[in-house]
Amino acid sequence: MTTTAQESMAAAGTPRSPETASRVRRHELAAFLRSRRERIAPEQVGLPRGRRRRTPGLRREEVAQLSAVGVTWYTWLEQARDIQVSVQVIDALARALLLDRTERAHLFQLAGAVDPTPATDCPSVTPALRALLEQFEPYPACVQNSRYDILAHNRTYGLLLCDLDAVPAEDRNCMILSFTHEDWRSSIVHLEETQRLMAARFRATMAGHLTEPAWKMLLKRLRAESAEFLEAWERYEVVAHRGKRKEFRNRYVGRVSVDHTDLWLGPEAGPRMVTYAPADPVSRERLEKLHAIALGRGATSPG
Repeated sequence: MTTTAQESMAAAGTPRSPETASRVRRHELAAFLRSRRERIAPEQVGLPRGRRRRTPGLRREEVAQLSAVGVTWYTWLEQARDIQVSVQVIDALARALLLDRTERAHLFQLAGAVDPTPATDCPSVTPALRALLEQFEPYPACVQNSRYDILAHNRTYGLLLCDLDAVPAEDRNCMILSFTHEDWRSSIVHLEETQRLMAARFRATMAGHLTEPAWKMLLKRLRAESAEFLEAWERYEVVAHRGKRKEFRNRYVGRVSVDHTDLWLGPEAGPRMVTYAPADPVSRERLEKLHAIALGRGATSPG
């Protein structure tokens, strides 16, 4: 079957074979590299233009030189050859081609590689999503990534377990808070069970991120700062994310029971909106009171 016929079948709804999908991705990668190379003037990367330059932008050998890879190897990439692409080389190409964050992510996706230095922010936290967090008030809600970083939260969530706005941005991670932050820990009614489940979920999720620096740094910090985490981690337990009833001991309104729901923001288990709906009328009244307190304190809106 010809490539044209295969593409026609794919367009008609017939699933592509792994070989066809790989070939399509290689051609997309080749075209993307060429387009990025041709848009860069030699002067942008400190190279002389010369008099006889006919190629728009950079030459292949110049990209290879800037990336410290072989000219033949880079040429094969632009020819969509079936070759293995290392993370280090893709990283070097992204830097040489002056890619922005979105372009860099696209390059790694086309290469079928995991970015070793992903962006720290989450493109899923849009103004519309921040507005949705606020609309969920008076009930607590936040946006987390798969590493448990709290990327955004509403005012009720900001006072539910501690004064979250007073926590440094680099520490706004549910794993760090649950194992090392005294106010956060004391607000969790079933702390030991919660810690064990979180460690098991973290281990299950980390299986897909074992080589990523941010995950390795978080694991290293948890192992160094919490004997409780180390004990839970050494159990080698794994569990999947699921909804669960939780109980918190809030310093302002007392004990509340909530039903935890994860609303995933994509097809994979990555960023998600975490919501806490009151489990009973008393908890509803107390969360409404907590929200009023947050408004009175001038707590920040989602962010």
